[in-house]
Amino acid sequence: MDMISFGSVFLELVFGRLDRLPRPGEEVFSDEFAISCGGAVTSATAAAAGGVSAGLCTLLGDDMGSQVVADHCAAAGVDISPSARVGEPTAGITVVLNFDRDRGFVTHLPSRAFRAPQEADRWRQVLREYRPAWCYLHAGRGRLAFLREARELGCKIMLDTSFGDARNRASVLECVRMADIFVPNADELVSLTGAGDIGRAIAAARGMGTQLVVTCGEAGAVLAGPDGEVTEIGDGVAQVPVRDLTGAGDSFAGAMIAALVRGASVAQAAAAGNAAGSQAVARLGAVGEVAGAGSLAGWPLRPNVVQTAAARAMNAMGQGR
Repeated sequence: MDMISFGSVFLELVFGRLDRLPRPGEEVFSDEFAISCGGAVTSATAAAAGGVSAGLCTLLGDDMGSQVVADHCAAAGVDISPSARVGEPTAGITVVLNFDRDRGFVTHLPSRAFRAPQEADRWRQVLREYRPAWCYLHAGRGRLAFLREARELGCKIMLDTSFGDARNRASVLECVRMADIFVPNADELVSLTGAGDIGRAIAAARGMGTQLVVTCGEAGAVLAGPDGEVTEIGDGVAQVPVRDLTGAGDSFAGAMIAALVRGASVAQAAAAGNAAGSQAVARLGAVGEVAGAGSLAGWPLRPNVVQTAAARAMNAMGQGR
């Protein structure tokens, strides 16, 4: 297999074009809505779209989000055989609220998601069984043994991080040093390094000894190698209406891996990532709409699964009406 994306998955309820959040006791309306899915499935989807064999290693459970992800993967050509099935909810539920070129989230995580570090042993088993050319995952605690084994097996590693991971800076930096390519966005890198701006953040990150590819939105990407050379890559960026930033970084990474597998240089692969990121921000949802607004008619879900997922989404937003 050319690549496997490791991590959690989410069912996304995406609202676009909001002017503001509602105050308590108030309601606001959006004329744009989509049901989508995101998390680890996003990068695998982008890699499959880039023409390589892509797999997803996650936990799929007895919940609507897991079924949406499985159905999407079947349509997108993403292999879910590296994933495990369990008899309890596993997918997070995220309400995505889009404002002018920014967004906010309200997320519910099932109890199984908080036991994700226990997945590390199974991830290593997947590595040994599938021997992917590339692994994609986010940095974090409990990842070092996985990263060491990937390197021992000859699997290349593309590593990402999330805004807020600076709270675990030491763990994240240890992971970065084990990766072949580190792909944070500019805000994440500034936060992680503690630098005041992106220029100083890139200078600080070069000392990690890892190929750095920083995503910078409509400005494209910046490459910085351990040798100190810094290159700006604007190729591939398209001028598109920005509808939802969710999943742009993961789409960039998946497309970049696909290009590398097909023999592209890092600079050429970053241009492919720019193109995929542009496509991502022009749609609602990390992988785009997977069902019509509010319509679940195409999914053969048991009533109790639908009711349970809907209740969790309402609880995550506060209270139902």
